[in-house]
Amino acid sequence: MVQQQFGKTAASYVASRTHGDEASLSQLIQMLHPQATWIGLDIATGGGHLAGALAPHVTWMFATDITPDMLAAARGHLTKNGCTNVGYVVADAEQLPFLEDSFDVVTCRIAAHHFPNPKAFVAEVRRVLKPGGRFLLVDNVAPEDDDCAQFLNTFEKMRDISHVRCLKVSEWTGVFQEQGLTVVRQEQKRKTLEFEPWMERMAESEEHRQAVEQYLLQATEKQKQTFSIDVSEGRVSQFAMDEWAVVCEG
Repeated sequence: MVQQQFGKTAASYVASRTHGDEASLSQLIQMLHPQATWIGLDIATGGGHLAGALAPHVTWMFATDITPDMLAAARGHLTKNGCTNVGYVVADAEQLPFLEDSFDVVTCRIAAHHFPNPKAFVAEVRRVLKPGGRFLLVDNVAPEDDDCAQFLNTFEKMRDISHVRCLKVSEWTGVFQEQGLTVVRQEQKRKTLEFEPWMERMAESEEHRQAVEQYLLQATEKQKQTFSIDVSEGRVSQFAMDEWAVVCEG
């Protein structure tokens, strides 16, 4: 499903303002404090934005994605921008084709909510990460409130059938602890999304778009407040969710 969904929308993800936000990318690089001698791995690279931002600071980057068309789009985007130290590998985040202790830094940005088994993903990160290496995860996170968490994952699944689940911060930290990863830095921010561009990237039809919009319009007051759903003249104009960036050390 991921390959089907993202193969046909690869170009829109390369052009996405949310994914390509330079200020956000710069902040993530600062969180990592990269070294020129590092070898890095960016998992589920999407449009390649984080791999491209990190590449000038390290010796070599590997960018992986399970969708060949998406990876090809990322390669085209980064090559055009002058990135010459990035290799591209089609790979499943839960079955990485690399030896253990291969990377000084592993990153994954706004993708893990598509992974069927987050524990298997983190176990793979731990396996390929060198002792003392750094792991940066960035993803949308669900509220700790169960009702609002379910609401978020329902409308995300309605929009994109390849969506699996946004985890809560407490769930992620539990998985890290199980794998012996220590959280050394974390930042949580509120991000506002314009409904139409967000929906357009995945809309199969006008009926599909309307169904997702109607679900948001029928939110309870608690859900409307939690996700800052803004309605104007009976249409959803924008909403907000939380994004969590965390750096762990192995």
